[in-house]
Amino acid sequence: MATRLEARGLTVELPTRAGWVRPVNEVSFALGDGETLGIVGESGSGKTMLALALMGLEPPGARLTGEAWLSPRGVNGNGNGNAASPPATGENLLTASRKVMWGLRGGEIAMVFQEPMTALNPVVRIGAQIEEAIRVHEPRLARDEVRRRALEALERAAVPEPAHRARQYPHQLSGGLRQRAMIAMALAAGPRVLIADEPTTALDVTVQKQILELLVSLRRELQLSLLFITHDFGVVAQIADRVAVMYAGRVVEEGPASEVLRHPRHPYTIGLLRAAPRIAREKLVAIPGTVPPLDALPAGCAFGPRCAQHVPECDAAMPELIHAADATESHRARCILVR
Repeated sequence: MATRLEARGLTVELPTRAGWVRPVNEVSFALGDGETLGIVGESGSGKTMLALALMGLEPPGARLTGEAWLSPRGVNGNGNGNAASPPATGENLLTASRKVMWGLRGGEIAMVFQEPMTALNPVVRIGAQIEEAIRVHEPRLARDEVRRRALEALERAAVPEPAHRARQYPHQLSGGLRQRAMIAMALAAGPRVLIADEPTTALDVTVQKQILELLVSLRRELQLSLLFITHDFGVVAQIADRVAVMYAGRVVEEGPASEVLRHPRHPYTIGLLRAAPRIAREKLVAIPGTVPPLDALPAGCAFGPRCAQHVPECDAAMPELIHAADATESHRARCILVR
């Protein structure tokens, strides 16, 4: 599978009173053409900061290291999707200039934010906000053509009565319609990579299902590569081809979604699945403790203090991502107990 977006050792460092901390620590992944990669983890695991770094929206003062290669339009990357080499003549999102990122953001890679009410401008009509996203990338388009494309984007996002909704303000729309408007805005300029940061949070269950179905349909229709951030393994099961589980800034398990869900290898992944509600009546088992502060990470494995399988060797050093003997090579976990 051709690689469209590839991160290699991506690290984000933020200044604090206690010194520099790493909310994202040496994260690597490859996202192929038309593929959905689910990024899963608790709050504070680094999921959103990873997305912001890829978009060039990291907080002021942040230090970025590593690489994040975006293959250009018309180039299929390295052709194997295994992070062997950066996409030919691609752009490193971590070192791109502000001017270059203006062109890429929205035109090649776009993001749907977690809370549309804070992401949308409350005093600008929905249609005008979508038109602005189009005009930034195609300033020479006639006003009527820009308006037509904005309505087309709303219609593509399954917004009913797009002409009427385009004249409304964000507060006049329901939560589900606001999220659809955000999706329409993100896709208005024709990006090939879409980052969705928990787009179903705070929505009714039925609306969540509709949004997920919409994203699946758009991915297929537009041949999008989708980076889907969530804390819900139920959502991952519905939408993702592969999954990467993050904890304290690092990827602790990665692999095909079906395999990770059926045969998780890392104790943290096992704990998340046990804590998730199921249709069958089973007792939910919570993971004890909380994600450690980034300025006070334990020695060795960061999950060690919360792990029921903790042994002294866990504290010696940070484990590498390795695959079990009975797992596929693409299914790996960062645990010394993996055999």
